[in-house]
Amino acid sequence: MAGVLIQGQGVSAYGCAHLLDVAGYLVRVQLADRPKLPALLLSESTQRLASDIFGKPGLFDGLPQVEQRVVAWGPNAAPVTLPHRAIVISEEALAARLYLQGLDGNTAEPDWRVLASRPLPAPCVDHPFGNRAAAALSVTLKDAASACWIESLSAGWLFLMGAGEDKGWLLAVGGSAESLLAESRLITTQIQSTSQASGTFPAYPRIARPLCGPGWLSCGTAAMAFDPICGDGAGYAFREGILAAAVIRAAGQGVDTAGLLAHYRMRMIAGFQRHLELCHEFYRTGGDGPWWQAELAALERGIEWCRTELDGHNFRYRLNGFDLQRAG
Repeated sequence: MAGVLIQGQGVSAYGCAHLLDVAGYLVRVQLADRPKLPALLLSESTQRLASDIFGKPGLFDGLPQVEQRVVAWGPNAAPVTLPHRAIVISEEALAARLYLQGLDGNTAEPDWRVLASRPLPAPCVDHPFGNRAAAALSVTLKDAASACWIESLSAGWLFLMGAGEDKGWLLAVGGSAESLLAESRLITTQIQSTSQASGTFPAYPRIARPLCGPGWLSCGTAAMAFDPICGDGAGYAFREGILAAAVIRAAGQGVDTAGLLAHYRMRMIAGFQRHLELCHEFYRTGGDGPWWQAELAALERGIEWCRTELDGHNFRYRLNGFDLQRAG
């Protein structure tokens, strides 16, 4: 059976590794250290997907629940409260729950490499679509809450989530947390105190090109980064891991490898385009100042880039569960 080296330790890496391991492949996971997000919000659909991949119905038991989303989006918008079902978990804690015992010592020479962390092979080039940065801060809430809040402001936006009892996490995108909170009418009323931000990180979408080549596939943050406004980056990453594993299994069954790689590349770009289109609606309605207009223009460039890449391509395969089948 073919050997597969998986580089990384995020959700796409572990999901791909598990699916290949249960299919009988010789899998080795090469851990790669990188900064991890302090808090993730996982929707019910993402929780179900992860539980299906790993065969663990109780994978997310005992975690803080988010039951409401309060939104004030657009200039002078009044807050709207909506039902919401999600859990809060740090990226490090999520990786620990997904960690696969026994896959870090296999010495098989790999036939495939799945790159879920950098570096990527030359001549991979990043294509970024935006210039926005974010900072994450731990906060103490005025009251215990099972909710999250999102608010657009003149030069950015804030996202606050409860993390159990009176603890929470604040994400500030665009301006500094201090300047955005000074302007806030919704989120600032929920916060008792904030920590000092440890630094900023990119919050704009980007995609690597090429995404794959003979004997290798990229996925997860190595392949693409998503704007946190979509709220389901982990869901995208799980689906990328599923697709990568399905391509490798199909190649092992004798399906044309070049065609499979073309399908992988185009499916990844199509998923990235859907993300940009979702972001576009948020940035179109979030504000009308220079910051919003600049980021909106960058998203529009990205959507056009994806359309050009996908132009004329017909998908020859489709996922059925965790397996690739010919379409039609």
